[in-house]
Amino acid sequence: MGFLNSPKWIDVENWSLSWTIGGTWWFPFLESIHVIAAAFVVGSILMVDLRLLGFAAVKYPISTLSKELVPWTWGAFVIATVTGLGMFITRAASHVVNPAFQWKIVLLALAGLNMAYFHFRIYKNIARWDDAASTPMQLKVIGSLSLLLWSGVMLAGRWVGHII
Repeated sequence: MGFLNSPKWIDVENWSLSWTIGGTWWFPFLESIHVIAAAFVVGSILMVDLRLLGFAAVKYPISTLSKELVPWTWGAFVIATVTGLGMFITRAASHVVNPAFQWKIVLLALAGLNMAYFHFRIYKNIARWDDAASTPMQLKVIGSLSLLLWSGVMLAGRWVGHII
């Protein structure tokens, strides 16, 4: 059997924690916190992306904006990940074969790679564009790609519960 059709996913669903979350008020609680945390993740990233595109906060240095928002992004991402895992384990076997869930994971990985490229390759030179109202095309591409990928993550996430 393949990874996605492994009976181990049923084992995950049968954990006592999975049953506790899936059969009590914990599931809607986790789902609510997950949505709020995801909104914080995307909202904080949106501000940096809009700055990279030159659409917002153009008088605010990119480096300062990024330094102030990245801790919020990571904090919210950790919360979204923990709550997402909590929801995932309640229906693991059906989630791993759900096309919307698969798209969400792929888009999330691509968004992470785009963000890593920005922070580890481009960010070291970001100070030279702090005062520029118009950023270079490379930053605009990174910002646009980020907006597209994170929008896809959010849209796919909304579809996960509707595709069975």
